[in-house]
Amino acid sequence: MIAQMLLKNKEKSTYQEDAVGEKPIRSVAKALSWRLIGTLDTLIVSYFLTGELSVAASIASVDFVTKMILYFFHERIWNSVKWGK
Repeated sequence: MIAQMLLKNKEKSTYQEDAVGEKPIRSVAKALSWRLIGTLDTLIVSYFLTGELSVAASIASVDFVTKMILYFFHERIWNSVKWGK
């Protein structure tokens, strides 16, 4: 996939087209939807490992908040990178 992007001949985009990118609200929506899936996974794995729902829920809730924030900033940084656009 990356090789295809590098080899693909496409018209060069203008600076204005590249600068627009994705709006922050879209990054927030993507972060929330992905975190719901990720948190469910963390809850299940944590419950499987600990056997205690309260401990699993604690782990999943901390994971939800921290990873959502990290994902938001990860998306915003990648949105500013012009490579592959």
